[in-house]
Amino acid sequence: MADGDTELEARLVEQEEFEPSEEFVAQANVSDPAVYDEFEENWPDCWERAAEMLDWDEAYDEVLDDSNPPFYKWFTGGKLNVSYNCVDRHVENGDKNRVAIKWEGEHGETRTYTYQDLYREVNEFAAALRDLGVEEDDVVTLYMPMIPELPIAMLACARIGAPHSVVFGGFSADALATRMNSADSRFLVTCDGYYRRGDPLDHLDKANEGLDGVDHGVDATVVVDRLGDDGFGHDLKGNQHDWDDLLDEHAGERIDPVERDAEDMLFLMYTSGTTGQPKGVKHTTGGYLAYAAWTSHAVLDIEKEDTYWCSADIGWITGHSYIVYGPMALGTTTVMYEGTPDFPNRDRLWDIIEKYAVDIFYTAPTAIRAFMKWGSRFPEQHDLSSLRLLGTVGEPINPRAWKWYYKHIGNEDCPVVDTWWQTETGGMMITTLPGVKKMKPGSAGPPLPGIDAQIVDTSGKRVDAGRAGYLTVNKPWPGMLRTLYNNDERFIQEYWQEYSDVDSNDPDDWVYFPEDGAKIDADDYITILGRVDDVINVSGHRLGTMEIESAIVGVEGVAEAAVVGGNHEVKGEAVYAYVITEEGQDEDDEMRQRIIEGVEDAIGPIARPEMVVFTPELPKTRSGKIMRRLLEEIANGEELGDTTTLRNPEVVESIQRQVEGE
Repeated sequence: MADGDTELEARLVEQEEFEPSEEFVAQANVSDPAVYDEFEENWPDCWERAAEMLDWDEAYDEVLDDSNPPFYKWFTGGKLNVSYNCVDRHVENGDKNRVAIKWEGEHGETRTYTYQDLYREVNEFAAALRDLGVEEDDVVTLYMPMIPELPIAMLACARIGAPHSVVFGGFSADALATRMNSADSRFLVTCDGYYRRGDPLDHLDKANEGLDGVDHGVDATVVVDRLGDDGFGHDLKGNQHDWDDLLDEHAGERIDPVERDAEDMLFLMYTSGTTGQPKGVKHTTGGYLAYAAWTSHAVLDIEKEDTYWCSADIGWITGHSYIVYGPMALGTTTVMYEGTPDFPNRDRLWDIIEKYAVDIFYTAPTAIRAFMKWGSRFPEQHDLSSLRLLGTVGEPINPRAWKWYYKHIGNEDCPVVDTWWQTETGGMMITTLPGVKKMKPGSAGPPLPGIDAQIVDTSGKRVDAGRAGYLTVNKPWPGMLRTLYNNDERFIQEYWQEYSDVDSNDPDDWVYFPEDGAKIDADDYITILGRVDDVINVSGHRLGTMEIESAIVGVEGVAEAAVVGGNHEVKGEAVYAYVITEEGQDEDDEMRQRIIEGVEDAIGPIARPEMVVFTPELPKTRSGKIMRRLLEEIANGEELGDTTTLRNPEVVESIQRQVEGE
C-alpha cells in the first residue's frame, strides 16, 4: 500500500453521462439489466453461462471448488482443449472459410488466414514442436513481434498441452533470459527481425544473446524469417530451425488436440512486481478461456460476423485475452498490425479501420492522447462509419480524451467501454456493459455481473459514495490467476495478505487486493485513481521500480537510484530517475546517456527514463526508506507534502531546484 495509512483523497468533479443508442441496445449481445441480479442471485453457478460458450471433452463436476482459499479451482473435473475451441470447432461448424486473422505489416503487405488456413498451420507447427521434443506441460517461450506466427505458435502449444510464455518482443536479451530461467523453459520460438518505422530491426541477435544467459540450456529454437532480403545474414545454429522448413517437413500432418484438465496451465505471463523479480502469473485452461470468451461477448459485443481490432501487442495480457483467445473462441475475424500508429503517416490506424471495415476497436488511452495531440484532421480523412463499439484498456482514461475518442472516432454513436483489469485477473473486471449501462467519462463503470468489487479504507471497511479508498475483490472469478509460478507464498503475500485473514479456511475471509486506489459514486461506478505500490504504468505497461533501479545501479559509477512515475502527456506516466553517483564520477550528459542505455539494455526501450536527475542524497525516512511520494511530487511539479518524517529534509529542496532547472 502507499506510504503510511492515510486515506486516498477524491478530488474529481461530477461526471457527465452518455446513453448508448437505441440501435446499439437493440442488437447488443447483452441488453437485459436483470443480468446483474441474475449473476448475484445464482453465484457461482452464474458462471456456467461462460462455460457454456465452450466445447468440453468431459463435463465439469462443479463450477467452483473454494475449499482451499485462495487456491480456487474452476470447472473442476472438466476437460477441454483451447486450440480445438479456438480453431477446430469453427471449421467443423461450417465456418472454415471465415477469416480468422487479417494481418497487415508495417510496409503495407497483408496476409489473410481463414479458420481452415489456421487449422492447417496450427496442426503442422504442433507436429513440428512434438518432433523437436516438446512434451505435454513443457513451457515453450515465444519471443516475437506482432506477426501471425505468434498466435499460431500459441495455439499449437495449446493443442499439445504445452504451456507458452510470451515475452514482449521489445524486451531485452536479459529480460528474455530471466524469464526462460524462471520458467525452466528449454524451447524458444522467435524470428530474425521485424520492422519499426520503416527500418528492419535485428531480433535474432538479441534472442541469441538472451539464449546465452539461459542457465539450463535450450533444446531447440525455431526462427521465423520475417525480413527476407532485408535480413541480417544470420546463420542458424545446430539446434535452431527455420519455421518454413519445419512446416514443409510436416505438411498435411494432423495432431489430435490433447485433453487438458480445466485447471491445467495454459500459459505463464511475467509481470512486474515490487521485489525486482518479475512474477510468473499462471493462467489455466477452463476458467481463463471461459472468462475471456464471455467478456469478449458481453463487453466487446463481438459476433462471429464482425471484424474486430485490438491494437495491443500480444506480448501483454490484453493481446492474449482480446486478440487471440477471447475473439477466436467466438470465431470472429481479428486484425493484427505489426507497426506503429504513425508510420508512414499519422492516419495509419484510421486507414486500416476503413480498409477492413472494422466493427469494434479496442486501444489504449496512451494512443488516444497521441491522436488528440496530432489533431482530428487525420481521422476525418477516413470513413470510420463501420465502427459499432470503441474500447479502452491499460490505464484510466481522462474525461477529455474519452470525449475526443467518442466524438472524433465514434461520431458520438459508438459506446465506449473503459475497461479496468490486470494481467492477474485474466480479463475485464470493471466496465460498463455497453447494451445495459450509461457511460461516465473518466469512470470505468460498475463491476461486471458476478464480480464483487468494493472500495474500502485501510481497515477494510467500505467507504461511502463519493469517497476514495482501495479497490478490493471479495469473491473469486473464473479468469483469475491461480498462483505465481513455483511461488505460492509470494502469491499470497502479493495479492491476498493486505485485507485477508490468511489463517482462515473460510473463502469469505479472503480478499484480493490489486493495489489500486479508486473512488465510488452513488451509482456504484468506480473511478480508478492509480497504483498504490511501486509500479510505474508507462503507456499501459506496468514496470516495477525495483527492476529499473537495479538496471541503473548496474551502470558503472552509480551508487544508488530511486525511480518514480511522473505525469506525461502521451504515455500517462514516464520514468523519472534520481541517481546518486559514486565519488569522483562525473555527473554529465555522457553519464546520463549511459544510464539511459543501461535501462534500455536491461529492460527495453519501454522503460527509458524521461529524466535522469543527479543528487547527492535521496529523501529517506529515519528507518532508511526512500520517500518516493516526495520524488513523484517533484517530478509532477506539485506542492510538496509533509517532510517532517525525513532524516534529511534539506535534500528535497535541492532536488526540486535541479528538476525545475532541467
